[in-house]
Amino acid sequence: MQYSIGVEYGLHCLVYLIDLPPDASIGIKELSAFQGVSETYLSKIFGKLSKAGIVRSVPGVKGGYRLAKAPQEISFWDVVEAVEGKSPIFQCKNIKDNSYLCRDEEYAACSKASPCLINLTMREAEESMRNVLRNKSLTWLNEELDRVLTPESRQETREYFASR
Repeated sequence: MQYSIGVEYGLHCLVYLIDLPPDASIGIKELSAFQGVSETYLSKIFGKLSKAGIVRSVPGVKGGYRLAKAPQEISFWDVVEAVEGKSPIFQCKNIKDNSYLCRDEEYAACSKASPCLINLTMREAEESMRNVLRNKSLTWLNEELDRVLTPESRQETREYFASR
C-alpha cells in the first residue's frame, strides 16, 4: 500500500494557505514553483481538494486558492480521501469461498455464513490508520512546523507567498 505523492504535495501546499489574509489566495503557479512540481499535476490535486470542500478557488487575475474551512477542521484523512478516493485499501475477493472444501455443500454453507477473518483484520487496521489521520489537523501540522523549523524559514515562506 502506498499513497501517491499527491497526498504529500496537498498537505504541504495547504499549510501555505493557513496564514493568508481573508481576502487573499495563492495561485497554482506560485505553489508549484515553491514546491518544484508541475502546475498541471498540482492543478489536478487542487481540483480534487476543491471538490472535497477543502479549498475553494478564487477567480480573477489575482485568483488562486484558499482554505474552504478552518484549518482545525481539515484532517490529514480528509486530504488522503480527497486525493486517493474513498475505496478501502484492502479489497477482499472472498477467495475462501472458492477453496477445495467449499465444493462440499455442508462445508460451503458454513464457510459462506462466516466472515473472512483476513478481511476483518485488514479493515480493522485500516480503521486504526484512518483514526490516527483524522486526529491530525492542519492546525496541528502548522504548530508542529513552528516547533521544528526555524522562525526564519517560516517567515521566508510566508514572505515568498505574500510577495507574489
